[in-house]
Amino acid sequence: MGGVSKGDKRTPPPEPEALPAPVVDAHTHLDACGAVEAADVRRVVDRAEAAGVGRVVTVADDIESAKWTVSAAGWDERVYAAVALHPTRAKAFGEYERETLAELVRDPRVVAVGETGLDYYWDYSPPEPQQEAFRWHIDLAKRIGKPLMIHDRDAHEDILRILDEEGAPETVIFHCFSGDADFARRCVAAGYVLSFAGTATFRNANARGLREAAALVPVEQMLVETDAPFLTPHPFRGRPNEPYCVNYTVRDLAELRETSVAELAVALTATTERVFQLDRVAAG
Repeated sequence: MGGVSKGDKRTPPPEPEALPAPVVDAHTHLDACGAVEAADVRRVVDRAEAAGVGRVVTVADDIESAKWTVSAAGWDERVYAAVALHPTRAKAFGEYERETLAELVRDPRVVAVGETGLDYYWDYSPPEPQQEAFRWHIDLAKRIGKPLMIHDRDAHEDILRILDEEGAPETVIFHCFSGDADFARRCVAAGYVLSFAGTATFRNANARGLREAAALVPVEQMLVETDAPFLTPHPFRGRPNEPYCVNYTVRDLAELRETSVAELAVALTATTERVFQLDRVAAG
């Protein structure tokens, strides 16, 4: 395959043939994908559903985004929300932010506290306020009884240390898992759930350890996501991402794990429904 032109980079990947069984995009950002109103959300999720991605979890990264994700989850029954303050914004984490998140997370369509954690790649927020905010979100997840959705960038050891010090919630999800096989084994042994994005399909040398991790994680502790509009899967890396593109990631992971697409899709959906307790949302 030849190089991707600048024009191609602005073109979304083609909408693929539907998966043989539906899956859930466990982490996306519908607002960052351009959705503003209910009709926008419906169009994005319609495209996803046509590709076999029947439901999505849209995730906040600041307070206004958190309010919007809760609204979006109320506009379309195929959409669920997760709310938190992203670690790169942690130095602005005051009483207003805490009170607002503590209220929003009680909405029945909010299925996780996230994304929270540590990001040592960017320097928008020093480590100390990030760690303080992370500890607060851990406590919130335990108090409310919902999964903790972790953002971990260049911070593996501090993430595990703080989880151990604070006592991890019953369910912990590593969004866009970025570790190697050894780190994956440590997380799996701790009972954590690992969610794989388009990065697990990349073919560069830096992705080798991640692909080894994706091959070994038990499917009972595995989710799939887009993190759209970022991290578009191979072979469309660099193009705009949307929830429908998780289709490509599922197909790639099935090949990597030497299983059928249908079998992997069914198993991933079962794990996602259990992790986020989606049956309770539907019943509510």
